[in-house]
Amino acid sequence: MKIAIISDSHDNLANLKKAISWIEKEKIKVLLHCGDMSSSETLKMILENYSGKVYIVLGNMDKDYFLERELSSFKDSSRLKIEEKISEIEIDGKKIAFTHFPKIAKELAKKQKYDIVFYGHLHLPWQKKVGKTRLVNPGNLAGLIFKATFAVYYTETEKLELMILEKIT
Repeated sequence: MKIAIISDSHDNLANLKKAISWIEKEKIKVLLHCGDMSSSETLKMILENYSGKVYIVLGNMDKDYFLERELSSFKDSSRLKIEEKISEIEIDGKKIAFTHFPKIAKELAKKQKYDIVFYGHLHLPWQKKVGKTRLVNPGNLAGLIFKATFAVYYTETEKLELMILEKIT
């Protein structure tokens, strides 16, 4: 199965729409967002334009904008799961954790409980091995400081692709 991982979209709805359109076209059924959506408009955009399962952790920018009453209306969705700091899922036997914060991600990777740990916040695509666990930042979808990027993870082969938004069609 293919999983799309995005982070730090920071309300850049044009970039988000382009990425979601490509993800839909590729028939990717699971989307992870590693935080810093920034407002409920970004969440609405995802849910209106993406048909698969959506897992989200909140980032430092989300706390200021996502009021509890706004979040509660989205939490009831059968295809949406929102966690405050850490989310854990298992797909095709792969144990996956994700968070927004690098320090938390490093601690999760050190536990050696996961096959892969994703995180955001730094905006720079990056990966390293911590024991048996891959620690991965998919970059930032907003295109702030660095180019707009996201990642695709293939559970069967453990292949990880970095997608540069300006190069996808």
